[in-house]
Amino acid sequence: MHILAISGSLRAGASNTAVLQAAVLLSPPGVTITFYDSLGALPHFNPDLDSPDGRALPAIVADLRRQVGQADALLISCPEYAHGIPGSFKNLLDWLVGSTEFPDSPVALLNTSPLSVHAPAQLAEVLTTMNARLIPEACVTVQPRRRGDSAATIAADPELSSALRGAIAAVLRN
Repeated sequence: MHILAISGSLRAGASNTAVLQAAVLLSPPGVTITFYDSLGALPHFNPDLDSPDGRALPAIVADLRRQVGQADALLISCPEYAHGIPGSFKNLLDWLVGSTEFPDSPVALLNTSPLSVHAPAQLAEVLTTMNARLIPEACVTVQPRRRGDSAATIAADPELSSALRGAIAAVLRN
């Protein structure tokens, strides 16, 4: 199984990215988790470039859609800024709205803060509108103990690693 991991944070050392990297460390044999790493390079969404023939589609957007289409599932960890989804991540989602690769994609949402409730709810709403198949058992909070915890530290924590393993197992069942 191939899972595409997407962090909604552009910040170096982001907890969202570290949690996804910990998932890579904890993935069972036969599961490959790769990262989409061009979030900050995506152009602003412009529906004029999302033509039915695809000729105007920026190459970086075509690559995003290709990676989503090749994945068996998506693992998303997105921060909350000002009670909402960060603009850069919403931009990524906007580029996927008109794609044929995204609908029916199984999606797991990893939240890194129990205080973050608005963005996860908005994200679930947007993804549902886009015809994603959210996996409720795989949508979990994995809060690192300290800001800046590494993927290895998160993976070594019994409680956090259990939550991540459970989320991955739920993805594998769906």
